[in-house]
Amino acid sequence: MVPGPAPGPGARGGPGGFVPDLDRLVTLRAHHPEAVAEAAARRRTRPLLRGRDRLLIVAADHPARGSLAVGDRPYAMANRADLLRRLCLALSRPGVDGVLASADVLDDLLLLGALDDRLAIGSMNRGGLAGASFELDDRFTGHRPQDLARLGFDAGKLLLRIDPGDPGSLRTLHAAARAVDEMAALSLPVFVEPFLCRRDAAGLLRNDLSAEAVTTSLAVASGLGGTSAYTWLKVPVTDDPDDMARVMQTTTLPAVLLGGDPGPGQDAQEQAYEKWRGALRLPTVRGLVVGRTLLYPADGDVAGAVDTAASLL
Repeated sequence: MVPGPAPGPGARGGPGGFVPDLDRLVTLRAHHPEAVAEAAARRRTRPLLRGRDRLLIVAADHPARGSLAVGDRPYAMANRADLLRRLCLALSRPGVDGVLASADVLDDLLLLGALDDRLAIGSMNRGGLAGASFELDDRFTGHRPQDLARLGFDAGKLLLRIDPGDPGSLRTLHAAARAVDEMAALSLPVFVEPFLCRRDAAGLLRNDLSAEAVTTSLAVASGLGGTSAYTWLKVPVTDDPDDMARVMQTTTLPAVLLGGDPGPGQDAQEQAYEKWRGALRLPTVRGLVVGRTLLYPADGDVAGAVDTAASLL
């Protein structure tokens, strides 16, 4: 057995405080691949909900789908050392409950010792690569339910985009339903992120955030599988935030709000906070799962962005 890394094989310094030691990470991966499983076995776990009845999860599963852009920066998330630095800083802030990420990112965070007493949520379907002709045939190329159970992770997440004109959506629906069943059989929560969507004239996929579309997507997602006992919803704020109250009447499943890409500029950041503030007052909404808005804020202040989000809860 290889001794696990101390919390953070890295150094203090830089604008975010923590700089991961990539050489040590790569050396550990190359010489001792079993270190990932050993770090998972040592990780201090916690209940999904504790104390307060709210969650703040930082999302970083975008790169595994080839989605690397933030605002006007097309490859903002491509620098892994920078992403890990931002994630470690976010996870160190009070009020942050955990992280949602693909296997490679969660493995890095395990080796860095950053997941103790934090929720680890695995991203399950990443096959619908951004911009691909098969984007809606979103196969489960990430964590399987048995992987999440084996590693002692706390939950999984799946993306469910439905275009009535694309047969790939039916294959994704079927796979998603079976994943809901498998997660429930393991008593693991699964966060389902549904959208109705269509391709525009240029062939780009666009999510429909009208009240009618979000309502329909929530109704479909709520009915997936043989039981909804372990299902949570991951919900976008509608184009008109005032519509959220009636949209969330569609289901009794607990829901968290997703962030999305707020766009460039501090004004967009502030507008995102304001939209979340109103929706978080609704009884079904139990927290936030946000990535780019918190990890890549317009002013560069990750800690400030995370703290602001935590204050909304």
